[in-house]
Amino acid sequence: MLKSDLLQLIANGENSGVEFKRDDLRPEQLAREIAALANLKGGKVLLGVEDDGSISGIQRNDLEHWVMDTIFGRYVHPMILPYFEVVTLDDGKRVAVLTLTEGSTKPYAVRHNDREEVYVRVGSTSRRATREQLARLFESGGMLHAELLPVSGTALNDLDRARLEDYLLRVVGESAAPADDGALYQRLLGLGLMVARDDGQPVCSIAGLVLFGHSPRQKMRHAGVGWMSFSGIDMSYQAQDDSVIDGPLVALWNGDHRQPSVDDGLIERLFSRMRPFIDVHTDALQDGLRRHIGLRFSAEAVREAVLNALVHRDWTRPVEVEIVNYADRLEVTSPGALQNSMSIEKMLAGQRSARNPVIMEMMRDYGYVEQRGMGVRRKIVPLTRDVAGRDALFEATEDFVRVTLPSASDV
Repeated sequence: MLKSDLLQLIANGENSGVEFKRDDLRPEQLAREIAALANLKGGKVLLGVEDDGSISGIQRNDLEHWVMDTIFGRYVHPMILPYFEVVTLDDGKRVAVLTLTEGSTKPYAVRHNDREEVYVRVGSTSRRATREQLARLFESGGMLHAELLPVSGTALNDLDRARLEDYLLRVVGESAAPADDGALYQRLLGLGLMVARDDGQPVCSIAGLVLFGHSPRQKMRHAGVGWMSFSGIDMSYQAQDDSVIDGPLVALWNGDHRQPSVDDGLIERLFSRMRPFIDVHTDALQDGLRRHIGLRFSAEAVREAVLNALVHRDWTRPVEVEIVNYADRLEVTSPGALQNSMSIEKMLAGQRSARNPVIMEMMRDYGYVEQRGMGVRRKIVPLTRDVAGRDALFEATEDFVRVTLPSASDV
């Protein structure tokens, strides 16, 4: 790092990715800052800089050995190594710069006094992780799939048996349905749709309940979709429509799933509710018989955005997927950050990373999700541009992922 770059970094002050510290602090204090940065997006720790940005310089003679052997070797777990460098300034003072990339085996913890404590970065401070933050860290590190967690208070009768048998017989291709509840339990446990208990009958997993539950929101309030529509470009006026749509993700078919369903699933129910607000009726006659209906958005782009929001949502976040229609756009918001080090750039390039593999694979079995998993690149981007003449917008934060589809201006 150049001296000018270091001075500019110090001048900008501490933030979510930069921490100032003296080098005479206790090892567990430095380990806490390092673990917190690794649990977020990585960053830099400047040793020899006071909290106010004044430069006190390195005081330890064995700083590199102390950092690499004591801090990273004994206090931070699992192992993660920084890039260590020392920058000497014109007045002879030296500042050590520890550069950390985002950790790939989260959560990173501080081992001290026979305990492990996990810290996260909140603004320019490091704090002990809450239970919810721990769950998200375990999930992002690949140590937990929240979709497989049990849903308290559920049982086999919360699942739609007709849909389960349709999946096993028609989609999977099994020769016969399970003979009794015991056989069905074993099959659903194997599929990840139920979770075994030591003190009673199995309960539904999150995946099982949202895929096949009669009314998932009765047992899990953040299932389903929140839908609103406004006539203007913001929420200033009363909503044209405001509802929460509930139901199993998959529809029930009697035979060929290309034919109309016997009982709609969440996707079909949602689109039936949305359709009057995203269609446009004009005065033109088509074939001299009926009113022409134009689309404000590409139907395929809307479908892809909604499916992505539902399939890839973070189940550790206790809020539902939200879809809001405005006069000039449609916003589809999915709870949680992008999964597994995914970024908007990687998503647009066509990279794939499933947060909820059980839900993803079963939705793919039914044909809701395409096999290639490149709907953003192949559908949302080009189809929105064709219909609206403008690009879809993508926004990703630590709390949500949002896709905004602009409305066509000539319908």
